[in-house]
Amino acid sequence: MTILLLLAIGFSGLSLTVHLVSHVMALGRLRLKPLIVSQATWPEVTLVRPLRGVEPFSEETLAASFQLTYPSYEILFCVAQETDPVVPLVRAAMQRHQHVRARLLIGEDARFQNPKLDNMAKGYREAQGAYVVFTDSNLLVPEDYLQRVIGAFTADAGVVSAPPFGAEPGTFAADVECAILNSYAARVQYCVDYLGFGFAQGKTLAFRKSDLDAGGFLAMDDEPAEDAAATKWARRNRRKVRLVRPAFPQPLGARSLNAVWSRHLRWARLRRATFPLLFAPEILSLSPVPLAAVAAATILSGAPSAPWMAAYALVWYGADYATSRLLGWPASLHRLLALPVRDFLLLAIWCGAWTGRSFTWHGHKMNASQAGG
Repeated sequence: MTILLLLAIGFSGLSLTVHLVSHVMALGRLRLKPLIVSQATWPEVTLVRPLRGVEPFSEETLAASFQLTYPSYEILFCVAQETDPVVPLVRAAMQRHQHVRARLLIGEDARFQNPKLDNMAKGYREAQGAYVVFTDSNLLVPEDYLQRVIGAFTADAGVVSAPPFGAEPGTFAADVECAILNSYAARVQYCVDYLGFGFAQGKTLAFRKSDLDAGGFLAMDDEPAEDAAATKWARRNRRKVRLVRPAFPQPLGARSLNAVWSRHLRWARLRRATFPLLFAPEILSLSPVPLAAVAAATILSGAPSAPWMAAYALVWYGADYATSRLLGWPASLHRLLALPVRDFLLLAIWCGAWTGRSFTWHGHKMNASQAGG
């Protein structure tokens, strides 16, 4: 009984300590000023934006592509089909900003297992820049986006990336997704980056064009997720994945809980397939597990459970809330409820990741265990 009590106390205490330290590490990265290296001559950059369908903030994210202050860049919008409803929006945006070099590339050849990579390939083949930056359609890029991305390239960098932070949530489910993206996913990624083990994230993937030509682009087909493949490519070649700071906003708008579940279950199954040894202990980073240890400790010791569990949860979620407030991410008292919902949802998603491998991405049936070819 005493051993079990000590184990329960030790585990819950260690979990809380790791949780709090991870916030401190992430804040140490995210609160630094953007790294923008002053250069006499900035290299030419190709910004590739793969598109599919119209999203709540499509007009805003498209327009932001033309408002960048980088001195020399081109934009390549990539769409699989002429009938895609985003095509008229792209053409209208290009017409309004004729002073910016931009092209719309349409076509589908299905060479890769990942349909997103097929879309990216059109831009890669047409890119003229010394650097190629692949940016998801739903990322709202700031004016200095390319300076910050190119400025993050160090001599040993193979990939420069950045996780998004959720912004402008329009429903409670979107609040939950903000809690997943911000004080959980982004925190973990910048904490790991602080320790020197950065992982690429598909919202922003930037490469030297020479690296892509030398096999880097084809290597992104080695895994069903292009960002996981890019991470492994960099490590095989003894290169680093560098994260841009701070993170860039992804406006969410109205989301349904089913959409949040589907999206994050897909990502969980991909993580399980590509980094199984890292995915397995993810469950330990979710509050229900240490809270269960607190409950066990109170039962074993005869202490009242409710006040101890409430105090533990207050410190745990208080750290999440404080981080979001300090970084200017969506954080208000009515959104506090999204934090425990997030962790119990992620617990269910973690379990669901072990029960199957298939998922649907924009109508495409995929399998997380597919190997590249």
